[in-house]
Amino acid sequence: HVLEIDGNNYKSIKTGIAESRKLNGKPKLIITNTTIGFGSPNKAGTSSVHGSPLGIEEIKLTKENLGIPQKEFFVSEEVKELCRLSITEKLENYNEWQEKYKQFSINHKKKSKLLNTILNGQFDEDVFALRDFDFPQSIATRSASLKVLERIFDHIPSLIGGSADLTPSNKTKTKTAVEFNKNDKKGRYIHFGIREHGMGAIMNGISLYNGFIPYGGTFLVFSDYMRPAIRMAALMEIGTIFVFTHDSIGLGEDGPTHQPIEQLNALRMIPNNIVFRPMDANETAIAWKMALKNRKSPVCIALSRQNLPVYLRKRGAFATADKAEFGGYVLTQDKNYNIILIASGSEVQIAVEAKKMLNQRGIKVRVVSMPSQELFDRQPNSYKNQVIHPKCKNIIAIEAGNTMSWKKYVGDKGLVIGTDHFGASAPYDVLYKKYGLTAENVAQKAVSLIKSNKV
Repeated sequence: HVLEIDGNNYKSIKTGIAESRKLNGKPKLIITNTTIGFGSPNKAGTSSVHGSPLGIEEIKLTKENLGIPQKEFFVSEEVKELCRLSITEKLENYNEWQEKYKQFSINHKKKSKLLNTILNGQFDEDVFALRDFDFPQSIATRSASLKVLERIFDHIPSLIGGSADLTPSNKTKTKTAVEFNKNDKKGRYIHFGIREHGMGAIMNGISLYNGFIPYGGTFLVFSDYMRPAIRMAALMEIGTIFVFTHDSIGLGEDGPTHQPIEQLNALRMIPNNIVFRPMDANETAIAWKMALKNRKSPVCIALSRQNLPVYLRKRGAFATADKAEFGGYVLTQDKNYNIILIASGSEVQIAVEAKKMLNQRGIKVRVVSMPSQELFDRQPNSYKNQVIHPKCKNIIAIEAGNTMSWKKYVGDKGLVIGTDHFGASAPYDVLYKKYGLTAENVAQKAVSLIKSNKV
């Protein structure tokens, strides 16, 4: 139903809305015809009124034209009375709702407790116990993410998932998730279609309706389409969860149109936005735990398409994955190390393998996993200096993406190995070798860096 009204006449607006409400079973479109700067004798209908003040003289003429008293601040008695009536009506509605909720709490104690848990954004953190996850020795972090969701989805009823027409690739739909549609509005999984920005905006709306925790998936390269929604989530301080798979050139043959290069850093530049790129399945579980706990900022979880090794954390060689909540931590190290290798996501395994090669040459190494620069930067200087010692000048950062955000960690004596150029269509291991994202190249660069810093 299409209705056209005079947008400069509040009676016309009120009548149009009332008429549209009477119509059920079809969408409504109200076209409001307006004049920019309405009421201004000399500036109405001109572009100049859009971004500039009217000016003192034109304000006087506009008030005169509209029949408004020449007062600096004026609210008519009619408007005041309307506000008073609105407050009275809303207060009555509020008190009525409070009484209903009180009776509900008495008669349905179990449901009331669940509702309070949801509205307060609480959940049982025990569902994230790593011992309960059956991770294989090697698994893509997007697949590990699904395993985490399978474990937590039914235990956190406030979770609402979805994808922008990439569900099989993003791996965001659990076995028990019921699809939301016009016939079943109890469903907790939404097929958003190929509309990334729309998905982000809808998820923000769900976040703003207190209690629900929405997450939605697409490829990392398509984060550009939904950037305004991510920025607004950060600005509004809401905990929308954005799941981005195919997080690097490691996605392979789809080529440079689908291979993200600058996207990670573009997301890191948004204030109050957290980017978390886990190195393995264990860190992926921590990513979800952190995202669900972080209700005052959006979280972007960047996940791999290719399989990554799952590091055993119980034997002492590698730090426990819960340290990932600090954003960056010492994964493994030698005593009296003389070089630090920092990496995120799929490149951490490269740093670990490079360490083995350097150890064979008598070079002692510290490996730092840094899944989230934002969380690491929030830590006190004492902690950050423990992880990246300020006296160590031999520092290399490794990430399959734009190198800009890593330079603050390596300093002017360090080195960043990444991809400051578009990718290509080829298997991921071929691309990594071509662009120097290999343990052999990192080890070679490390040796050269140590030598150059001795001079």
